[in-house]
Amino acid sequence: MEKTKTLKATLMKSAIGARPEIRATVQSLGFRRMLQTRELPDNEAVRGMLRRVAFLVAVEGEPWERPRRSRYKIWRARSTKKHQRGH
Repeated sequence: MEKTKTLKATLMKSAIGARPEIRATVQSLGFRRMLQTRELPDNEAVRGMLRRVAFLVAVEGEPWERPRRSRYKIWRARSTKKHQRGH
């Protein structure tokens, strides 16, 4: 049997609040919970998906740095209700 190369990836940060395409990528990699480790096939498609969510996922053998600011979050406008009531 020929042994296929695999990558070990761990979901280090939650995808809650992330853009829908980021959440879909995390789900398609097979992650269901934080700190879950998956063995994924080493091919160009998987490497591209891991590159896309590198700020959430750590790959074994590569350094992972926690993002300083959440640029992937969905930013929402602040509510104006408080100012409409006169407070």
